[in-house]
Amino acid sequence: MAPLGNLLSNPKVTKIVHAGDYDIRSLNRDYEIEFNNVFDTSIAASLLGSKRLGLDAILKEFLNVEVSKDKRLQRSDWTNRPLSREAMAYAANDVRYLGEARELMIERLKEKGRMEWVAEECQRLASIRFEPRNPETGFLNVKGSKNLGSRELAILKELYEFREDDAIGKDRPPFKIVSDSVLVAIARDPDSDYGEIKGIGRWARSEMRNRLAEVIKTGRESKPIQRTRHQGGRRPHLTHREREAANQRLKELKQWRKNHGARLEVDPSLLWPTSSLNRLSRFPEALDSEYQEGDIRKWQFKEFGENIRSCLLELA
Repeated sequence: MAPLGNLLSNPKVTKIVHAGDYDIRSLNRDYEIEFNNVFDTSIAASLLGSKRLGLDAILKEFLNVEVSKDKRLQRSDWTNRPLSREAMAYAANDVRYLGEARELMIERLKEKGRMEWVAEECQRLASIRFEPRNPETGFLNVKGSKNLGSRELAILKELYEFREDDAIGKDRPPFKIVSDSVLVAIARDPDSDYGEIKGIGRWARSEMRNRLAEVIKTGRESKPIQRTRHQGGRRPHLTHREREAANQRLKELKQWRKNHGARLEVDPSLLWPTSSLNRLSRFPEALDSEYQEGDIRKWQFKEFGENIRSCLLELA
């Protein structure tokens, strides 16, 4: 893989990808490959205001090209070798129009003055590195786990580890064994009828039910798990009256963002992160320090910083 790695890391060669986050992360995980000089057509399309961001939709919108998306091939095991002619043709069609799409997108981005936006987003994408999760605390990242109690978390931990073992045994990604939502549903109500849980699949079979019963029993007998609260917050708690004012301020800030999104014909969430609006609603005087937060882009602050400052002053 070294020759490919050298190419992907070469800053003099532009790499055109579509929704490349997973590819960049995976190649870094498996081969320690690092990317430089990336152009992501999904990012560009989103900042041009496209409503649908799938590759087939993007090619239809920008080039009026229709690419057949065979569901069977989409879901096939692409680790099998050799690839069939049909699979190679499918893969080739996935990339054959990306260069042409990029050229047209760059023209439109320059017309709208948004080339700088995309350049920064693509630079952030290229800097992605794989970060392995701590196997001891990975279950705390399961979507929906934040709403579970301490005893339910103990059961979730055992279910999570059981899924990991099942995935390794079958050489499949954990999410293809069962989804996070299934784990949370069982942990929340371990005495329920598992067969009624959407997406539980083979885990509903009798032989798996017996194994699940053992896993749940272990979780019930384990020490309850307390989720660690974020410590060392930089600001004090708000009073009830301050929280009410913050909630109203957040509502107005989201409306401010929505108005700009409508004006620019772009998804409002792209213009300023919700996490920052939440912080500013609570502590509006801290706008200047927001620039130091990792979720704020330079282009966002440059484009909307003074505008949001005026908005906060009006809400004061």
